[in-house]
Amino acid sequence: MKPVRLLSGILTVGGWTLMSRLLGFVRDVMITNLIGPGPVMDAFVAAFRLPNMFRRFFAEGAFNAAFVPMFSKRLEAHDDPEGFASQAMSGLAFVLLILCAVSMIFMPALVWITAEGFAGDERFDMAVEFGRIVFPYIFFISLAALFSGVLNAAGRFAAAAAAPVLLNIMLCAAMAAAALSGSTRVVEALVWTIPFAGVAQLALVWVATRRAGLSVRLRRPRLTPEMRRLVRIAIPAALAGGVVQINLLVGQLVASNYEGAVSWLYAADRLYQLPLGVVGIAIGIVLLPDLSRRLKAGDDTGGREALSRAGEMCLVLTLPCAVALVVIPLPLVSVLFERGAFTTDDTAATALAVTVYGLGLPAFVLQKVLQPVFFAREDTTSPFRYAVVAMVVNAVIAVGLAPYIGWIAAAIATTVAGWAMLVLLVVGARRLGETTRFDARFRRRAWRIALASVLMGAVLAWLMLLLGPLFALPGWRWLALLALIGFGALSYFLLGALFRAFSLAEFRSALRR
Repeated sequence: MKPVRLLSGILTVGGWTLMSRLLGFVRDVMITNLIGPGPVMDAFVAAFRLPNMFRRFFAEGAFNAAFVPMFSKRLEAHDDPEGFASQAMSGLAFVLLILCAVSMIFMPALVWITAEGFAGDERFDMAVEFGRIVFPYIFFISLAALFSGVLNAAGRFAAAAAAPVLLNIMLCAAMAAAALSGSTRVVEALVWTIPFAGVAQLALVWVATRRAGLSVRLRRPRLTPEMRRLVRIAIPAALAGGVVQINLLVGQLVASNYEGAVSWLYAADRLYQLPLGVVGIAIGIVLLPDLSRRLKAGDDTGGREALSRAGEMCLVLTLPCAVALVVIPLPLVSVLFERGAFTTDDTAATALAVTVYGLGLPAFVLQKVLQPVFFAREDTTSPFRYAVVAMVVNAVIAVGLAPYIGWIAAAIATTVAGWAMLVLLVVGARRLGETTRFDARFRRRAWRIALASVLMGAVLAWLMLLLGPLFALPGWRWLALLALIGFGALSYFLLGALFRAFSLAEFRSALRR
């Protein structure tokens, strides 16, 4: 994949991911407004968390980390890739059917394990009822993820990236329709729409796969040597995903000891997850199949160039976001969240967490660039070991610092653990040879990108002082924030072009694609 095509793929996935994240924000606002905090919303959140938790293993994490490289190599070698995908889908569907059946039968136990505090009140029975309705979503979304992997390996990114948008559109439409009809059953409309949204997402990527000329069909599941290898590779990736969930749990446990801290960290998480999802996940999705194909073809030079160009795009799109989160967290949090029960004190606390997360954002995104180096070689064990070390770092810092600095220890632990994970990935990748190292052009441009980002931060600080009075006026807050972001972005791209940190022509060409 040429650099411009790599960039166009990243922009395609990133654009759809951005739309999905924005619609997800709208969805959360509607849920809060139409259902409201209380037992019903608590029960829904606990129920919807169950399929999303398993989705990390079967949809976005372990399975794709193992499946995409193996499928990409067979596609490159014309070694019956459709037969391999069909066998993988059949085995995955069989496992998912068993999982859904067992989970729906033992839903009370699942709810008790994940939300023990609900036991003995009305939330428990509602969560069990909602959980049985929404859990089949994991079946459809996991199969959709397999088809998405097939499309990504074939260089078709749009349909797979657009599928998550469909979920949020359907959920927002269902809640709006229920509210406009005067129904008090908004939550029922919400939970019943979730499995149907999974069907719609699966249908979208299935049709796109057929149009791409690839036929993936259900067969009788068989545990062939290829499927055994797929399982062996997937298990460490699943365990690594479990480590990530443990890190989140540790942070939540620490924050839960301080009133309001869980909400502050959640709001801050929403802000830094936006560039992480749009840039980091997009780069990982595009880079993994490309590296896998190049390894199969023996194209070491092309593989190093693809890795380096992806790293460049990561820095170009992430460093200015990280600087903005560090320099202007107060205007961001104030305009987006400060209303109703969210006070100025909450804004100040959340802004502090945003600053800490901003310092870790480059590490979080660069992880997404370096992990495909291992996954493309069908090595999921090394990233798992590194994730365990990062988990220990996270737990020691979060628990150890909390008695001295309070709830912010959880955010600091997340950032430090992110950098620790990145260092381990860099060191581990170097052992794989010269082809896993960034090239001279990356090193030449990296400091220029950093310089343009720092100078943009100075521009943002000056603009914040200039526009400061407008942020106190209710009718002007949004316009002031848009002006701040717009002028900051313009200054960054002008400075970047001046320092030759990146080529605007490459962006224009990729956008035309």
